[in-house]
Formats: sequence, C-alpha cells, structure tokens
Amino acid sequence: MKILVVIATGMLVTATLLPLWRHPHWLVRGMDFPRMQLAATALLLILIQVISLDLVKAQAWALINITLVCLAWQLWWIMPYTVLWRAEVKTTKKPSSDRKLSILTANVLTPNRQAGALLKLVRQYAPDVLVTLESDQWWQRHLDTLQTDMPYCMKCPLDNLYGMHVYSRLPLEDTEISYLVEDDIPSMHAQIKLRTGDPVRVHFLHPAPPAPGRTPNPPNGMPNW
Repeated sequence: MKILVVIATGMLVTATLLPLWRHPHWLVRGMDFPRMQLAATALLLILIQVISLDLVKAQAWALINITLVCLAWQLWWIMPYTVLWRAEVKTTKKPSSDRKLSILTANVLTPNRQAGALLKLVRQYAPDVLVTLESDQWWQRHLDTLQTDMPYCMKCPLDNLYGMHVYSRLPLEDTEISYLVEDDIPSMHAQIKLRTGDPVRVHFLHPAPPAPGRTPNPPNGMPNW
C-alpha cells in the first residue's frame, strides 16, 4: 500500500509540474486543463495518506506536505473562476440594454449538415453576434440567410476544420482576418459598435487542440494548442 501511495504521489507531482515546462507536446500542454480533476485527486490522495501511512514517520508527512502543495497549486488556478473569488469587474447598478452585447458561438463540426438547427437557435435567442467555428463553404451558404437581420459579416470558409464566420447585427469596424500561429488557422479581429456608439474590441479564434498528431512541427516555436 505504501508503495502505491508513493507512486500515486509521484504521478500527481509530475502532472502538476508538467505545465510549467513550455514544451509544445500535447502530453505536456494537456495537463493545463484537468485542474479540477487533479485537485480532487490530490484531496483524495491526502485522505488515503492520512489513513494508510504511519504518521509518526517524517516520510509520511513529507508525502502529505508534497500533496498539499500540489493541491494548493491547482486551487490557485481554480479559485479565480469560483464565486469565492473577488470579481474583477463590478456589476453595474444601472444596466442599459443599449450597452449590452450578446454573443452566440457554435462549433458546427464541418461534416455536420444540420444547419437548420443552428439557424433555429439564432432566431430563438437573437444574439447580437454569431460566431461559427469549423464552418466551410456549405455552411456559409446556409448562414448567409441570416444577413437580412445580421448584415455585418466576416467570412473565412475552410475545409480543414478551422473555418470561421461572424455575423453581427451591430456594425463591425476595423475588421481583420489574421493567420498568427499557422498559415491555415485564421483568427478574426474587429471593433463592434454598440447601440450607444461605444466601441468594443473583439478577437475570435479557434486554437488547435493539444491532441496527438496535431501540428507536430509548429512554426516559430509556437505551441500546438
């Protein structure tokens, strides 16, 4: 049992430290994501350590303290996204509908052909801006039916699962489609003019997932995530 606890502690430490290494491999970058799971694992492991180890020995407390540090590190990343953390932006006391901005984003999955279901959602919720990911030329033909109500557009149909489209009820200014990471992965940048005339800078992108076989040789040393 003690050997299993030591091995589990070592695996937890490895998973916690890997994201600090800036290597672009998917196995390294993937450890940036399961922080809730790693925190829960650390908490369970501490319970197991307290029950199964001889707490008289210094080695036992060393393992417990190491696990506590791993737990604290994961919680440091998690807590800002919970209600326990102080909000960075205060809630307005005088909300104005003209100063609100609603955005609906949808990863349509390129081979998916249920355009009608998405169009129904758009008409139901009437967002100010619709952003689609993985949309190709087929999707563009169907999405263009929205231009009666959402005349401001940015279009980049692609067949490589990184196509993007933006349809907006509000004016889009200073629009730009960039390829900052790779030649075939676009990002869209614009300034949205609210109904009050206030400008809001927006950036839309679809980063490559940290999955095996994706962008094995990223250009300029950029991570493949």
